[in-house]
Amino acid sequence: MKFTLSWLKDHLETEASLDDILYALTDLGLEVEEVVDPAARLGAFRICRVIEAVQHPNADRLRVCRVETFPEGPGGRSEEVQVVCGAPNARTGLVGVFAPTGTHVPGTGVDLAPGVIRGVESNGMLCSERELEISDDHNGIIDLPADAPLGARFIDYRGLNDPMIYIKITPNRPDALGVRGVARDLAARGLGRLKPLMIEPVAGSFPSPVSVAIDPALKEKGCPLFAGRVIRGVKNGPSPAWLQARLKAIGLRPISALVDITNFFTFDQNRPLHVFDVAKVKGGLRIHPAKGGEELLALDGKTYRFAPGMMVISDDHGPESIAGIMGGELSGCTEETVDVFLESAYWDPITIATTGRALKINSDARYRFERGVDPAFTLPGLEAATRMILDLCGGDASEVVMDGAVPDTRRAYRLDPARVQSLVGMDIPADDQRATLTALGFALEGDMAVPPSWRPDVLGEADLVEEVARVASLTKLVGKPMARMQAGVPQPILTPVQVREKAARRTLAALGYNECVTYSFIDQAAAALFGGGQEALRLENPISSEMTHMRPDLLPGLLQAAARNQARGFMDMALFEVGPVFTGGEPGEQALHATGLLVGATAPRDPFGSRRPADVFDAKADVEAVLAALGAPAKVQIDRKVPGWWHPGRSGQMRLGPNLLATYGEVHPKVLQALDVKGPAVAFSVMVANIPLPKVKTPTRPALAISALQAVERDFAFVVDDHVEALTLVNAAQGADKALIERVSVFDQFTGPKAEAQMGAGKKSLAISVRLQPKAKTLTDEEIEAVSARIVEKVAKATGGTLRS
Repeated sequence: MKFTLSWLKDHLETEASLDDILYALTDLGLEVEEVVDPAARLGAFRICRVIEAVQHPNADRLRVCRVETFPEGPGGRSEEVQVVCGAPNARTGLVGVFAPTGTHVPGTGVDLAPGVIRGVESNGMLCSERELEISDDHNGIIDLPADAPLGARFIDYRGLNDPMIYIKITPNRPDALGVRGVARDLAARGLGRLKPLMIEPVAGSFPSPVSVAIDPALKEKGCPLFAGRVIRGVKNGPSPAWLQARLKAIGLRPISALVDITNFFTFDQNRPLHVFDVAKVKGGLRIHPAKGGEELLALDGKTYRFAPGMMVISDDHGPESIAGIMGGELSGCTEETVDVFLESAYWDPITIATTGRALKINSDARYRFERGVDPAFTLPGLEAATRMILDLCGGDASEVVMDGAVPDTRRAYRLDPARVQSLVGMDIPADDQRATLTALGFALEGDMAVPPSWRPDVLGEADLVEEVARVASLTKLVGKPMARMQAGVPQPILTPVQVREKAARRTLAALGYNECVTYSFIDQAAAALFGGGQEALRLENPISSEMTHMRPDLLPGLLQAAARNQARGFMDMALFEVGPVFTGGEPGEQALHATGLLVGATAPRDPFGSRRPADVFDAKADVEAVLAALGAPAKVQIDRKVPGWWHPGRSGQMRLGPNLLATYGEVHPKVLQALDVKGPAVAFSVMVANIPLPKVKTPTRPALAISALQAVERDFAFVVDDHVEALTLVNAAQGADKALIERVSVFDQFTGPKAEAQMGAGKKSLAISVRLQPKAKTLTDEEIEAVSARIVEKVAKATGGTLRS
């Protein structure tokens, strides 16, 4: 919505500055998008007088002018400057427009600076109209009347100091699509007084030769009211300068007086109108739904074909206008037009929007009708436009013809001042609330507020609160901290599972994994690979064929993400996701998992040979880190009873008795092939909710226990059968003395033909490091030897192994 400051002041009596108006508009919800202020662009150009103009000594077409300027304005001190000018009309005594040095000349894009032209100093410039971008005339400099006020700003003298304001209107404020609606909001804010709108009906002097009729099917929904009148004997020439200036200022091209008047009312009162050339209308006008297939050449030069049900205005020969959107070219007005039919109607917003979108027409009329114009202003708008046509174009008006009636939009909502203050959070007196609504056009009947006909967006008590709040200005709202429910330090609000979810996410990110957020819906084929795809997990209304089932595991989404990345050349990935998985369709049949996926190599290529494929031990190390961060016990049982989507010989499960904590290992090659992932790929899933909570809950960490005594480390190498697992050996050694042995770790493994040649067929060597940490006293050699003997005994009993010689 665009308008000028002088246009606004036609409706608003105000002394407010431009900056105050702009601030108030944005604060009221009418966001200012742009302001074109001529004072900022042309304010430095002032009226001057040429004291003397003589021939340039070194150029035939240049003149040296002594110019009298008034930099402080009319009545201020005068100053004489020398300007070299090439205009043919530069002469002694000329009153023109002067730009001092430092001024930016918009027509040339030059910033003026002192200079020397053909050996003569020149300071400033005498300007033409093209250099000020007010016309294309550049045959000479501006020549003003001798009585023009010297020192005055040229934009003030010529009446060009009229800023253009462009505001952004939200769809719920159709009343602000007219200048008067904007003025009404500003008056309610207190920036002035809304001038009364006086419309005197024009008495018709003859019956209208053009009749109107609305199809009964459209009277209830489509076109409740259609009115018009014939004005004969008009002279359709150019519109007056003031009207052309306003239309140009908002980006419209003046066409003719009749068309410009209808455009004026569209922006001035949010009342779109249309004029038909009576000589081109055959018979009366009918508003009816199209049968389908009719065509119309519109004013934009395009031909449109109507679908069945679209509203059209037709005469006896066929369609003449797209109702409420755009008129027809054949019945449009030209300079030869003498008799016109002026139309004013109210159209259903939904019907207009549907037709406009189907025909792909964007017009000012459609923009307003589909948002909702004031139905009560249909007839007053017709009278006001009639008066302006008679004043500007002459002629004689007929009686008004109409069909239908003004729709009844009356509704009322209760205004509760106390409730308004409670919701807004500001102390707004009840009298101020009522005064605000009255200024906005609401009628107050006791505690009931009746919205005006131009506010279709007010549909409840909440809208009354919004109106009071925006006029009072929410910028005055003072932020206040909310009162605490309880005194003292607030208690934690996150549940233990939420705390663990956060810890799992942070730990995985710290390990170098990138987080993924995938859909909880996957296709049935992918779900079946991971034990899902049952009917209980199928969605009733899936958004696509690839999202038909709830996911039974997080791995399908991660593997599909890996496949997409591999297709784009990213072969090495570390991905994770923390989210729910589903075992059924009932409440409670879901669990929280933290799943990680490693694909490709563990490191980039380097000269040190550190790059290697990710393996099951990388996954095991990472899952142990996550379990430790979530507070799981350090000692867990590991078995190989894994689901079918894991590699049967390269995966395992971590348990505490029957409680499953995590699964890790290589993903089954068949699964990788089905999901188009180039493997191998290793992964793990941690069942976050299955980790037991600590028996003692404290807000702080336990004290760090450190022994002051020297630890002792001993290495052992055992010869065992090649099928013996390292974990069995480690657990056996750990059990030799649970109080004294702090840690047992494998640091070497010797297998293969060379090992069998030394130790016998089917044998291998496992070397472990055992750390003994005394707590009461320093260990003696005898005590160390005793513990070592128990370690050898325990390992021999559990694995059948012997010390390697």
